[in-house]
Amino acid sequence: MPYRILIADDEKDIRSVLSLYMEDAGFEVVEAADGQEALDAIAREHIDLCLLDIMMPVLDGYQVLKRIRETSDLPVIVISAKGQDPEKILGLNLGADDYMVKPFNPLEAVARVNATLRRAKGAAAQAPEPAAVLRCHDLELDQDACTLTCGGVPVELTPVELRIMTLLMEHPGRVFTKQQIYEAGWDEDYIAAENSVMVCLSKLRAKLSQDPQAYIKTIRGIGYRLEK
Repeated sequence: MPYRILIADDEKDIRSVLSLYMEDAGFEVVEAADGQEALDAIAREHIDLCLLDIMMPVLDGYQVLKRIRETSDLPVIVISAKGQDPEKILGLNLGADDYMVKPFNPLEAVARVNATLRRAKGAAAQAPEPAAVLRCHDLELDQDACTLTCGGVPVELTPVELRIMTLLMEHPGRVFTKQQIYEAGWDEDYIAAENSVMVCLSKLRAKLSQDPQAYIKTIRGIGYRLEK
């Protein structure tokens, strides 16, 4: 899908020229003739970047920029006849990603749009991923927060128990030997530690249910698995 660019400027000639160049560069274009139209377009449409004039009727560009930044990190390039440093600094401090002074070469505007979109895309790619949550039955394990709930009720786990539950919930239905469970839970080599695994699993089962086989099932002579 092509990126959609909002051009917000009260001068029709500027909107027309910019629209022509942006569409020629492969962008979709939405136009707005005043600040309120710009905000309405952002609320109504999926906009990827806004070219925002400062001197507009109804709401000026600074007011629009403030409103945008209250709820969104939408890339915004200010386009303005005000080229003094205080004006540029104000625009950038309000959250503009770039600032262009009129008159400007439309090809420069296309280049700045492309550069700003690349930066925005790169920042989104580097943003932290949401917490990894494992789910099985009514169990929910948040790996980032290191918390487990059973039927929505928090279950207090030791670090060893947490690591064991992570192993089992990452592979529900898979059978793990005592050695595999020990090495995952205690994070060390397994050396005749069968009793430690059995005691730990017994305590863990008791925290999950009164029925010891409800969640973690014993596979006689092989090991344990979390029931699917």
